[in-house]
Parts: sequence; structure tokens; C-alpha cells
Amino acid sequence: MSGLPRLLGAFGLAASLAACGSLGGGDKPVPQPLVPAEAPKVAPAPPTAVTEEQQRIAGAYGGIYLKPNLTTLLNGVADRLAAASERPDLRYKVVMLNSPLVNAFALPNGSLYVTRGLLAVANDSSELAAVIAHEMAHVSARHAIQRADEERKAVLVSRVVSDVLQDSQGGAVALARGKLSLASFSRAQELEADRIGVQTIARAGFDPYGASRFLLSMGRQTELRSATLGQQPQQPGLDFLATHPSTPERVQLAVQAARAIGAPGIGERGREAYLDAVDGMVYGDDPSQGFARGRRFLHPRLGFSFVAPEGFTFENGADALLGVAADGRALRMDAAKLSAGQTLEGYIRENWIEGAEPGPVETLEINGMPAVTLVAKGRDWTFRFAAIHFGTDVYRLIFATRDLTPEIDRGFRDSITSFRTLNQSEIDAAQPLKLDIVSVKPGDTEAVFANRMALPDRAVDRFAVLNGIAPGEPLVAGMRVKVVDE
Repeated sequence: MSGLPRLLGAFGLAASLAACGSLGGGDKPVPQPLVPAEAPKVAPAPPTAVTEEQQRIAGAYGGIYLKPNLTTLLNGVADRLAAASERPDLRYKVVMLNSPLVNAFALPNGSLYVTRGLLAVANDSSELAAVIAHEMAHVSARHAIQRADEERKAVLVSRVVSDVLQDSQGGAVALARGKLSLASFSRAQELEADRIGVQTIARAGFDPYGASRFLLSMGRQTELRSATLGQQPQQPGLDFLATHPSTPERVQLAVQAARAIGAPGIGERGREAYLDAVDGMVYGDDPSQGFARGRRFLHPRLGFSFVAPEGFTFENGADALLGVAADGRALRMDAAKLSAGQTLEGYIRENWIEGAEPGPVETLEINGMPAVTLVAKGRDWTFRFAAIHFGTDVYRLIFATRDLTPEIDRGFRDSITSFRTLNQSEIDAAQPLKLDIVSVKPGDTEAVFANRMALPDRAVDRFAVLNGIAPGEPLVAGMRVKVVDE
């Protein structure tokens, strides 16, 4: 929740994104591309258009992250891969995004984007190379243009059936079939990019098994994130419209592609150079975008904090702050503006949850700030809605539960009344978490490093996933590992 300008429509990026954050994706989808059918293979966009596009992407992902030595490594790997690719005439530029999400994607003009969340999951240069080579493959294989063609065909078939044959139900069926076909086509693109990427990193002299290692780490990171948020991992086969193959399938195919090149142990891994480059990198939420410390959320730049009810875990997005609890309770926080002459009471009456019946408005004063709250009951959910006038904005807190018991509602109200202004010393003390590269000493275990990790829960699991260490795998004295420090 980095700021007010991005609270609505933050992900309405322009339509030139190539195939979505595929090798590194999974946290947040990127809009599908809409590009002219006859566009050139890689036509550099006008400088102004590229700048505007980059600004929109940066705005949706927390801005550009600057770390010169890491930027140098990223682009050095990209240059090396480009020279060994099927299209050595193409040139690429890698930009880091200041987001904890695990994602990577490409523009057809050769601009490649990786989040620092993805860079934290990778453990050596060959894994990074696998991500970059995968995105390069999407560009060189013209996947964005192919996907746009498939989308047009799916829509055209449904229109022919519904408009020409006067069969609206048949048109809906045709469109559904088209979407299934398109989803399959997209999965085929991802697998093709995986295969091309493995071959490219091998030709560039990197370890071709870096792709399978990173995919495995990405899958474990996704499972850990789901467990932290109290969600069940998606079961294979439940989402027939999924645009990406399952992680086990991709790992298996990546291993097969690497074995076709040679046995494990070939190629350069570049672990030490990579760890040197990510040492000191910001981890998790950046305080400039707001961050959580346990159940407390602080936004030093906007100058407020509040505490979530017991059992909640935060997920900070570009357009809103979300929170979930294992028992199904949820919260959302964002900001809005009052219209000229509009009161808080009038605002909350006009902006309750759609489809829910609002109760009476209660007027409050929270730490010197005017506020209002009400309960709105829907068919399956009950909501506690609050609006707090803070500065020139209205901050909206929406809590949801299936059964609003007095105890649960008391927790919601305590959270609302915890909203307060940060003092200057709190703002000055707000520092991001960072990756610290340390060496393993004789006798060190995962638990030893977990105890020094500045993370609220599942520290052992987080340490293992962060370092690509299999459960129960012993640590070797002298090896360097990533830990999260304040």
C-alpha cells in the first residue's frame, strides 16, 4: 500500500506485456498482452512510450529498486545469454522492481523486469540466468503476438456462433472452449520458454540445472506463503484455465532438458558472485510502502500505524493492504477522498459493501481523529466497516467474518481504535529488513540461523526455502547462506 495515487487501477498496465511472469511468477498476475497482429518481431517502442510504460510498471511494483552492483550482475548475465541465444541480434535491459512479490516478465522491446522478491529466492547466477533466459524466450518466440492472435480467434468464433447463427448459448459454450484452448496454448508457451531457456543458459556456459533448482525453490516459496496466509495450496487439476503448468511438471521437464545436455556438475553456477551481489538487499516490504511487524502495520511515509486482530497475517499490495486469519476472517485497508461537502457519515452510508444490508452509523473519535463505523450483513458474510479521517484522506478498514460473534467484533473494534499517528522517532526508526550473507560455522544448524532471522514465524522453513536447502539437509561449514536481519 505504497500511496494514494495507486489505490485504484494500479494494474491497468499498457497492453504490451509479453507472456506473464512465468518462470518467476505466481504471486501476482500481470495483464495479458494486446499487441498488433503484424507487429515486428522486436520493434523498439518510441522513447516516450517506453518511459510511460516503465512508469506504469514501476508504479504497480513499488518503483525501481536501485542496487548498482546487483544491476551490473543482472545485465551482465543478460548480455551473456543474449549472445548465446537463438536471436543474438536482440538486446535486453534488466530492471529491478522494488517489490517482495516473486515475479519476472518482459516487454516485446527487450525490457526485462525482475522483482527483488524473486532475486531473494534465487541462490546463484545460473538460477538467475534461467529466469532471464526464460523471459528472453518469450520475446524471441513472439509469444505475446501469438497469444493475442489466439485471443482474437476465440472471441471471433463465439461471435460467429452467437451473432450469425443466432445461438447465444452456443456462443457461450464456444467461448468457454476457446478459453480452454487458449489456456492450453499458454501452458505450451511456458513449457517452450522453459526448454529454450535451459538450452540458452547451457550454451552461455551456465549450469543447465539452475532452472530446475529455481523452479523447485519457487514452488516451496509458494507453499510457504500459502501456509503463512492460512490458505490451502492449490491442488493440481482444479483450475483448468490455469495459464501455467504445475511446478512439479515444470521441474521434471527442466531436469529432462538439462539431462539431454549433460550430467549434473556441468556449467557455471556462480554462487559466490550472486551472493555478493544480493548481500544487503532489502527483503520483504519496504518501509516507504508500509510494512508489517507481526500484527502491527506501519506506514512511515504516510505517518500512521494500526494493529490487526489476533491471528492475522498481512499481505501488502499496491492498491490495498490485505489481512487474513486461518479461521477465515479477513481485512482490507485502503484510502479515498471525500467529495466536496461530503461528511464521513454520508460517505460511509454511500460506500458500504455491495449486496450487504448496513446497520446504523456510529460516530467515533480515534486518537483525536474523527471516524465512523457500521456493521453490514450479507448472505454469507458480515462486515465491520470503518472510515477514519486522517489528514486529507479517509482510510477505510473493512473486516469480514462468517459469524460476527461479540468476541470477534471486539477484536475488529480494537483494531480500528488502534489506528494512530506515528511520532517522528518511530518514523526515523523504521528500517527495512535486509539479506545478510554469512558463513556457516562448524556445528551450525538451520535452527541456529532461524533464531537470528528477523521474521515473526516459520523461521526455520523460511531459512531453508531462502537458501534452497532441502528439509533435513545438513549445513556444510564454510558455505555461505542468506539470513534476514533488521
